[in-house]
Amino acid sequence: MHFKSVIVTLIIIFSLSACSVNKVVYRIDVPQGNYLEGNTVAKVQAGMNKEQVQYLLGTPVLTDPFNNNTWYYVYLQQHAYDKPEQHTFVVQFDQNGIVTQTDLNAPLPTNDNVDENNTIITAPEPTKKRWWPFGKK
Repeated sequence: MHFKSVIVTLIIIFSLSACSVNKVVYRIDVPQGNYLEGNTVAKVQAGMNKEQVQYLLGTPVLTDPFNNNTWYYVYLQQHAYDKPEQHTFVVQFDQNGIVTQTDLNAPLPTNDNVDENNTIITAPEPTKKRWWPFGKK
């Protein structure tokens, strides 16, 4: 009788110790959306066109369905067990496709390895495709 109670007590102790309060399981960092860095967002300036912005930041996550001249770049980062951090960068264009206003809701981490030249980056010129693959280029 005494042996059964010891075994039952040990089973209860081991099962309760399995429910640990400490966060032992490793959780990876999960980035979602457009990966935004403070250095690249700082390069977006008024006067740039849509191709230049898309070359810097990539395709926006959301384009306003009622106004194609507003682009939303959303970056969501969750570090292990911390609360997720969301950064939203809004770029507004005029009717000609030129940046008029930008808005960032929270500061972004900067990448110190990148040279910070505030130069305007131009998209590469599209190559003309020929219908006949042979001949002069």
